[in-house]
Amino acid sequence: MLKLVRAAVLSLVGTAVLGFAVPASAQTMGFATLPPGTLNHTTASAIAKVLKDKGGINMLVQPTAGDQVINPMVGRGEVEIGITNIMEAQDALDGQFKDMRLVAAVHPLRTPFFVRKDSGLVKMADMKGKRVSLGYSAMRNIDKTMRAQLATAGLTEADVKPVLVPNVVRSADEFMASNADMFSFAFGGPKVKEADATVGGIRALELGDGWAAAKKIMPWAYLTDIGPGPIFTGVDKPMKVYSFDNVLIVSAKMPDDFVYKVLDLMEKNKDELVAVQPVLREFSGANAYKQYGVPYHPGALKYFKEKNIAAKALD
Repeated sequence: MLKLVRAAVLSLVGTAVLGFAVPASAQTMGFATLPPGTLNHTTASAIAKVLKDKGGINMLVQPTAGDQVINPMVGRGEVEIGITNIMEAQDALDGQFKDMRLVAAVHPLRTPFFVRKDSGLVKMADMKGKRVSLGYSAMRNIDKTMRAQLATAGLTEADVKPVLVPNVVRSADEFMASNADMFSFAFGGPKVKEADATVGGIRALELGDGWAAAKKIMPWAYLTDIGPGPIFTGVDKPMKVYSFDNVLIVSAKMPDDFVYKVLDLMEKNKDELVAVQPVLREFSGANAYKQYGVPYHPGALKYFKEKNIAAKALD
């Protein structure tokens, strides 16, 4: 009997350590993301649904307070996969999580400053002396994007009235409660629509011309051209908007087959992804492979090689 107990214990330990020693469908896997109401939560939900419905992978979406929680969860193997921005993934790799690996660039995050449409604020320079959400204790790189966007108009923290928030959800909540004059959020996030309806209309601020100063604060960002459309709430004319990439992350210890399967299922079931998360229209295997400082997982590299996909340089 003692031998049987010891054998059972060893079997359980082996399964816990190896993770994928049992079929994916026989266990629940974790997908770390941001809180409900964020773009990332909807994206994670869309991907998890496809992995389960089309691949038999029982994936549980696990909301967290912010990216600074997501990266350690993935790095320590507490969850199998996560979604974060490229800046946070790079910081994790540069810090203590040397096994951090990329699966794919999922879609751009376009994150302007939003203000009330009737506020009279139009350009970033108009934020001087206004209440601006800063700090982002659970999303430290978002704080850098705030400062970078202010820098396009030659502004710094000293030129505004900081409203300290832990994450982008709180930023939107403070704005809707009239405790801040702006909030920053990714286009397509449910909170953007909520804020628009709550305050009677919002406007995306136009950036200043100081892009070189902004790049010194956040080198991974770039500009994209957008115009009025269903996703771009608060945009009534063509404009350039501050952007950076959302990425899927895993530990280097994850099996190659799992990572390959994630990419393959996403590519083959794009319509299902878009039905839940419209911004995933921009996802494709061809756009998933970009040149960053964080290395890609071997399973992802295998997929890109088989599909003859070359890494794209950032603009």
